[in-house]
Amino acid sequence: MTHKSAHNPSHSQELTPKIHPELTPSLEELEREERRLVFRQFTHDDAWALGSLLVGMARERQAPVAIDIHRAGQQLFHAALPGSTPDNDAWIERKRRVVERYGSASYLVGARFRAKGTTFEESSRLDPDTYAAHGGSFPITVEGVGVIGAVTVSGLPQLQDHRFVVDALEEFLGKDR
Repeated sequence: MTHKSAHNPSHSQELTPKIHPELTPSLEELEREERRLVFRQFTHDDAWALGSLLVGMARERQAPVAIDIHRAGQQLFHAALPGSTPDNDAWIERKRRVVERYGSASYLVGARFRAKGTTFEESSRLDPDTYAAHGGSFPITVEGVGVIGAVTVSGLPQLQDHRFVVDALEEFLGKDR
C-alpha cells in the first residue's frame, strides 16, 4: 500500500512516479538493506555529511522533503526544503519513533504487519498519533553496537521516502545495490 500521505500530496503526485505493486520490495530485500547499510562509527560530522548529501539529492530531484537525523535522542541534523510543510516534521517524529521502538526501518515494520494480513495501526496497539510505520525512517546502525539513531525523510509517498534514504545511505557508505 503506497501512502500518499498528508505530507504534501500536490507536490508528491507531480514529482514522483506511481510505484507499482510488483516494484514493492520483499521483506527479505528490506531486511538485507538493513544488514548491508551499517556504519563503522557515526559522529556529528557524519550526520552533517549525510544530511548535506540528502539535501543535495533532494534539491537535484526537486523533492519537497524535510530531512532529519537523530542519534541517541539528540537531533544532529534537520532541513526543510521548499514545498515541505510542518506536517512533514510531525511525520518524521512518528516514523522515527517506530525505528527507535522496533530497531528496524519504519517501512519494514509496516511491511511486516502487512505480510501478516493486518496493519500497524490495527495490530501494534500503539497510538497512531505517536507512531507511524510508513516509509522514510531508517536505522543508523553501528557495527558491534547496534541501532543508535535514525535518518528520516518525509514529503514523498512512503516507498519513495524509504528509497530516497536508502539511496543516500548506499552512496554515503559506498555500497552497491
